[in-house]
Amino acid sequence: MSKISSYLNENREKLALYTTAITRAHGANHPEVFEVKKIYDTIWDQLQNEGSEVNLDTEFEQLRETTNNYEIPSDVCQTFEATYTMLAEADQLNQK
Repeated sequence: MSKISSYLNENREKLALYTTAITRAHGANHPEVFEVKKIYDTIWDQLQNEGSEVNLDTEFEQLRETTNNYEIPSDVCQTFEATYTMLAEADQLNQK
């Protein structure tokens, strides 16, 4: 199993919960979180359907664009920050 798929499997429950939570808490002020949730769901679906060697470059490129390279806004909670941090870590593993 690749490092990226291992990391995403280990953090699956947390990321699923957090990406949903930030859409509810911050969607009004940060509508990009809806796209982040959608992209994360696509990543997870691809891992489930195509296995651990799936190419996720396009999805992480979309995440970088959507999040302005995982920039954390100043008016968000720790869950938002943790979500972007975990996605950035996954992105780094994907690039290796």
